[in-house]
Order: sequence, then structure tokens, then C-alpha cells
Amino acid sequence: MHHPDLILLNARFLDPVGGGAGAHSALASTDGVITALGDDREIRALAGPGTVVIDLKGAVVTPGLVDGHTHPASGAELTAGVDLSRCVSLDDVRAELGRAKESLADGAWLHAWGLDPNVFGEQAVAAAALAPVLDGIPALLQLFDAHSMLASPRALELAGIDGPRTFDQAAEIVCDSAGRPTGLLLEDAACELVERAAPRPTRAERRERLARTLREMAASGLTGGHAMDANGDSLELYEELDAAGELAVRLRVAPWCQPGADADAVSRLVQLQERGGQLWSVDGVKLFMDGTIDNGTAWLERPDCHGESTHAFWPDPAAYTEVIAALHRAGVPTATHAIGDAAVRHALDSVAKARAGAPGDVRHRVEHIETVPDDTVRRFAELGVIASMQPTHCCDFTRADHSDNWSRRLGEERAGRAWRCRDLWDAGASVVLGSDWPIAPYPPLEVLAGARHRRPSRDLTQPPHGLEQALTGTEALRAMTVNAAYAAGEERTAGRIAVGFRADLTAFAVDPVAAPATELPDVPVQLTVLGGRVTHRAASL
Repeated sequence: MHHPDLILLNARFLDPVGGGAGAHSALASTDGVITALGDDREIRALAGPGTVVIDLKGAVVTPGLVDGHTHPASGAELTAGVDLSRCVSLDDVRAELGRAKESLADGAWLHAWGLDPNVFGEQAVAAAALAPVLDGIPALLQLFDAHSMLASPRALELAGIDGPRTFDQAAEIVCDSAGRPTGLLLEDAACELVERAAPRPTRAERRERLARTLREMAASGLTGGHAMDANGDSLELYEELDAAGELAVRLRVAPWCQPGADADAVSRLVQLQERGGQLWSVDGVKLFMDGTIDNGTAWLERPDCHGESTHAFWPDPAAYTEVIAALHRAGVPTATHAIGDAAVRHALDSVAKARAGAPGDVRHRVEHIETVPDDTVRRFAELGVIASMQPTHCCDFTRADHSDNWSRRLGEERAGRAWRCRDLWDAGASVVLGSDWPIAPYPPLEVLAGARHRRPSRDLTQPPHGLEQALTGTEALRAMTVNAAYAAGEERTAGRIAVGFRADLTAFAVDPVAAPATELPDVPVQLTVLGGRVTHRAASL
């Protein structure tokens, strides 16, 4: 007899689809798959000498939570600096940077991340606002959206930047009226000019940071993530960690396709789909249709209040459409970053054209979808395009009174249709939730909570931004389990608690659906199981 590898007893199972799991109190898994559900007595009887048996003491078990949009490798590196994400004023930022500067070695670079442009209020986002703390030191401060950064005067000098540049894709070195750089760099092509001048961590350091980040993600309740980049040597790092048994989160990776990609580049992306291991795989391609609203680099159907956000990230949007069609014909799912209404519309138009030319069940998705009109909402279900959304962005970077930078740029009408999770859900779209970490925190309970309360996590007494767009507890859970599995084409093997499904499981001290949304982030994660292997276990078990 082949005994189970793992048995869980005294549990309360919460399967988002039902499936009878709620009638059972125990589960067995063998070779990473759920092989039996029943009561404690009958499941305990299946144990062999090598079976790990855990009494969950009444914990609530859900299918393993999956972050629908995350950047583990690049995020692990980016968050090695000073965390500015909790700063709400320029004084807060100066204080954090000042403390970091005190321990900085001579000539060393100061790195920081999570800078919220709202701390600058009505004034321009510029390095001068952080003088004198940045005077004389090379510093790179990532803004929260990771599409822009502030470089100190010394960093610009070391990078040889003393004026504007022209780029092949949407990017800008922001300069004042005299042509002098202000320190603000918009989009990757501009940011990379300064990043290349900064010292890089060693490969061993990056590997350890990634492994540690994935362990911490598992401790927060995550069993999976849809990784939206394959930059640098991240695939090799995933491969190494997987082979060493150190990959604590199951990853579905979508490498980038940038503007200018020719037929050979697209062919290489198709071939890359064959790569993977036990707990990771390349499955899909990530594209960008625009930048961000806060930067003025989104693609809107009408300009923002500064006359910006009027252009696509692809200089020739028709070329993007051709790439979508080529990937669709090859059976490769795509994930398109589209924040503005024009960007989302073009992405949907491109999928419609691809489907008309080559019918087939290729599950394309649009990422972010921050503001769209009614006619766009209903097209997601009509075209079978997955809506991948990050409600914590609405919670933490906008305000109900529209006094934040995002809302001011858009104006009342468009700010009033922010992150339309409810409307997309009710229209029949498959909604997947994620964090976009390191843009927002990765703990999945924060994502589930934000989808329900839509309030600033720093101050939950503040009013919600668009409470009519909130999801219920069950819907939010489905969006990080069942719908995430569907987006990956794994609805027959993942996202459920049922015999024959993967033993990816998360256990909580209380029911995450019934718990008040504002209390949900503090609910203890008791156990995380990945393919039948325990990746996190609370000391109380």
C-alpha cells in the first residue's frame, strides 16, 4: 500500500466552489495530489510510517492562495533598499533617507523604494525637494509604481546624464525649462541609464534574497504567483532553487515582449514556453500598452489634467496588434499591462482581431485596468479576456475625495470609475486578484481585504474609494484560487479542495471569508502546503 505523504486532521475546509469539502475534517495527499477527504478517524488510518500528520486544531483550510500579478526576482532585488512605502509626507521621506545616509559608506549608493508621489503634494516630483539630505551622495529612489525613479544630482553625474535624451520607446528624462534634469526618470529606458552606473549585488546575494523572499511569501499564505517578468537571470535562479528544493512558491512566468520585437524575437518567446521545472514554468508573454497615470505615461482617450497620457507605450500600436496575433496563433497566452482606457480598449481590440483570425482557447489577460468606461467592461466577458486587478493600489494610492495625484490627473468622471472589480465581475469577466509586488505588499490577506473594504491600509478609518466596486469575501477568495487556476489553464488540477487536485493549501486561524475585511490582514496563517510539502507551519501547530 502506498501511504500518503501528508495528512491534515481537525480542519475546516473552505472550497470556493463547494465540492463537498466542507463536510470533511481531514485530508490526505500523496505525491503532491489530494488523494482522500473524510473524517479524522478514516483519514488517520491511512497513515504510514513516513506520513507527516498535522492536527490543525480547527484551522480553516482554503485552496492555496495565488498572487495573480507579482515580480518575485526583480522585487527581491529592488526592496533591498530603504522602504519608503509608509511615508506620507516629505518630512517622513527626509527622515528615512537621513537615517540611512548616516550608515552609508563613503562612495556607496543609497537605494530606496516605494516612494509615493502624493508626498510632494502640488509641487513637482523632483530631487530638489529632498535636498539637502541627498546632496553629494548617489541615490536612486524608486517611486511606488516601479515605472519611475528619482535620481540624486550625484547619481545623474555618475551616469553621465546632463540633459534630455531620445528613446525608442515611451520614456523620458524630465528636465526643467533650462534643460537641466530634475532627477525624475520615467519608464525603464530612462531609469536603466542610471541603474547601470550603480553597483550591482553579487549573484549569490540575489539568489539568497530571492529564496528568502519566496519563503516569506509562503509564510504569508501564498502557494503560487503569476510572475510578470523573466528579466536578467531570473529563470536560471528559479531553476536552481527548484532543483535544490528551495522554491517555496509555485511560479508561472511571463517574459516581456518589448516594442520593436521582430518575428525572430517573437519566435524566441514562443520557444521559451518550453522551459520549466517541477514548481515553475514559462507560460505566457507580458506586454506593455502604456505606463502609469501618476507619471502621465498612461494611454488615455482624453488627456489628463496636464495634457499628458496621450500616447501608447508601443510607438506603433498596430505592431503590438500583430504580435498579439502571432502569439495567439502559436497558442501562447498574453498578459498586457493596460492602465488607461485607450490602452485597455486597444488590447481588447487586438485580442478580438487575433481570435477572429485564429479561433482557439488561448487565455489572454489584461493587467491593472485602472479606469475604463462601461462599453469596455462588458467586452472582457464577450472576448473571454481575464481581468487581472490589484485592489490594494486603489486602497493605498488613491483617496475617496479624489485629492490624490492619480485622481487629480484624471478628473472626477474618470476617477469615479476606479478599479471596477464589481462591475467586471457582474459583467461575467473572470477576475483575478494580485498585488503587483513590490508595488504593493504581497501578503494575500491584504489583497483579499482591500478588494472588500477599498480603504487606505495606513488608516482604515478613512472612507473607501468606490465601495460599490467591492467584492464579497467569497468572490475575493475565488479570485485568488479558482480564477487564478483558470487563468493558468489549470482549472481541472488546481484552485479547489477536491480529490485529484493539487495539494496546494493555506490554513488560517479563522475563516478568511467571514472575518471582517478590516481585520483580515491580521489573521494568523497557520500552515502553507505546496504540492503536499509544508512550506510554513505556525509554532502553535
